[in-house]
Amino acid sequence: MGNRAVFLDRDGTIAGDVPYCSRVEDFELLPSVSEAIKLLNQGGFKVVVITNQSGIARGYFTEETLAQIHQKMRGELAKRGAHVDAIYYCPHHPDEGCECRKPKTALFLRAANQLDIDYRHSFVVGDMRMDVEAGKALGCKTILVTTGPCRGKEVTDPPDYIAENLLEAAKWLLNG
Repeated sequence: MGNRAVFLDRDGTIAGDVPYCSRVEDFELLPSVSEAIKLLNQGGFKVVVITNQSGIARGYFTEETLAQIHQKMRGELAKRGAHVDAIYYCPHHPDEGCECRKPKTALFLRAANQLDIDYRHSFVVGDMRMDVEAGKALGCKTILVTTGPCRGKEVTDPPDYIAENLLEAAKWLLNG
């Protein structure tokens, strides 16, 4: 059996949903996210961020800026004893039809290959329908958090659990 993982969406799940967050100073972790990720770390899960970042293709920010934002995220988590094991992002425009943009699963497959992840014992947590769809396509359990702008309104195929935030999601999956 491979590693268990929790695949996390970034914007609206880990951090406030700032449309096309293009400045490091605009990136802020949501309350209790560090505690949630620390619990997942302690629970033996690989914590992997999978995020669509079409702002790169749209010219709103560069991959260098994205790297700085992710460095800030890692630093904020580290201050509270938490960490993510890997970050994967899709830089493409939705119209490009790439295989890495959620709800497609190429980034999840790359992570699974590189980190030896077993989907049957893993979870996908996000704030939008595309996160739930990707998780279901992979055979993972899915959790929808209501911290993002959609607040679960657009989800037609129900997730395994709906949580108010990432901390509630982490507690549910650790006790499952």
